[in-house]
Amino acid sequence: MHATLPLLESHRFPPLRREAITTLQVNLGYRCNQSCVHCHVNAGPGRTEMMDADTLALIPRVLAARAIGTLDLTGGAPELHPGFRALVREARALGVRVIDRCNLTILSEPGQEDLAEFLAEHGVEVVASLPCYAADNVDRQRGKGVFERSIAGLLRLNALGYGQAGSGRVLNLVYNPQGPVLPPDQARLEADYRRELAAQFGIVFNQLFALANMPIQRFGSMLISKGQFNAYMALLQASHRDENLGAVMCRTLVSVDWQGRLYDCDFNQQLGLPLGAEGALTSAQGHDDSDAAARSGRLHLRDLLAGDLAGAPIRVADHCFGCTAGSGSSCGGALKA
Repeated sequence: MHATLPLLESHRFPPLRREAITTLQVNLGYRCNQSCVHCHVNAGPGRTEMMDADTLALIPRVLAARAIGTLDLTGGAPELHPGFRALVREARALGVRVIDRCNLTILSEPGQEDLAEFLAEHGVEVVASLPCYAADNVDRQRGKGVFERSIAGLLRLNALGYGQAGSGRVLNLVYNPQGPVLPPDQARLEADYRRELAAQFGIVFNQLFALANMPIQRFGSMLISKGQFNAYMALLQASHRDENLGAVMCRTLVSVDWQGRLYDCDFNQQLGLPLGAEGALTSAQGHDDSDAAARSGRLHLRDLLAGDLAGAPIRVADHCFGCTAGSGSSCGGALKA
């Protein structure tokens, strides 16, 4: 695995500052039933990192303390964490919107046979990876047989009302390009997905999110191996749009790793760029929480019980151009339609 951080740290990305937290995005662990080429987490079946019970128990407390409206669960495959379902129940009991970033094949894994019904029962929004509506492209990126299992998962979710008009059960799909290119226009691609999935399988969904591939971890290493890293970075930088800066997800989202440590986004988490403690955390009264900074020099989930991050500087590097290039890219898809 080639290291990408040394190629990104000397950057020209504009400075940014945080607003109030509206989304807590939690990585429950890196274990996954798949190993995808584009995966910026480098997840897979052999990964053992997993959030412990004490850290997991902090999540509902932080949601309540900071009045955070959305809990975004990711991994790996977050559903493989033994505490996933209990956490969903607690968050929903608080009235929090819960998003499950689902790879679809997890729905047919042994021991997960009732997962789809659980998600439907608790009103969990599903954001499902489907990098193409053609079998060959999906299997090339995600592994042999993944497309067939993904379609089966989508049909099962549709049967439970997901993606159906008026059901209230939200099913959004995620597209990633096959290589070092920007995603196409999201609206046009969504229309293609709707047409092809409906015609071939009778599948419906709510929205399509078109995400740019980040030049980090597995994908970044592949680019280096193929001699394409510099060209891709040049493309991202040349396609930067200042108007996307106001909508980037790191302004209102905080990312939490499996150990409870805080980051400005999931990509910084995977690069090992923690949210800086110095001057970052403010109490409800607006004063610096120097105790948190002094304790370890890094902020932890527990620190959000007493303080907020509004106004704190966001840690940036050259990979951030992946979020502002073209139509922009975030966990919710394009920033500019």
